Amino acid sequence: MPALAVHRLGRQPYEPVWRAMRSLTDTRDATTPDQLWLVEHDPVFTQGQAGRPEHLLMPGDIPVVKTDRGGQVTYHGPGQVVLYPLLDVRRSRLGVRDLVSALEQAVIALLAEHGVNARARAEAPGVYVGEAKIASLGLRIRRGASFHGVALNVDGDLSPFSRINPCGYAGMAMTRLADLVETCPDTNTVGMRLAECLAWELGRELEAPSAELQAPS
Repeated sequence: MPALAVHRLGRQPYEPVWRAMRSLTDTRDATTPDQLWLVEHDPVFTQGQAGRPEHLLMPGDIPVVKTDRGGQVTYHGPGQVVLYPLLDVRRSRLGVRDLVSALEQAVIALLAEHGVNARARAEAPGVYVGEAKIASLGLRIRRGASFHGVALNVDGDLSPFSRINPCGYAGMAMTRLADLVETCPDTNTVGMRLAECLAWELGRELEAPSAELQAPS
């Protein structure tokens, strides 16, 4: 399989990136390369397709976006690495469960490099350290291609999670890498390493990191 391209978007609002992901997915053809997008979002709550309004407790001044991924409500904000795998899963013969597991295992492998023991839970997708969640996951498959992805808490403010039931679980504890290690790498470093770990899980090579992708509009 061809190497995966990695694009770093920097810090971006959620909705333009979501629109760009959908546009790429809807205009794909057999020659469209697979891509990994790395981004930090401005503060936002995103509500998945199955999202129930009672899980939004006190959104306050943080906007809520109803989106088309799976899952319930989560929070994105600065200090959190979001990795979007934009893959032709049909061409790769990659099942949805395979991709979910690859994303979870990539996070687990990255955390292990920092001495953090993490695990996945079959009944609640994502990655956990003890009982606390450190990475949230939600995908959408359309036209044989994946978008949305995984969000890993690195060093951001976790207090907005108290305004929701994260992923639909009341009282779900959240954690971040900065609280688990003596020296926390920056989000750019974590993001690139997460992309490398995911490529390894998928049995793919990574292209040399490209220049910043032009911000979606």
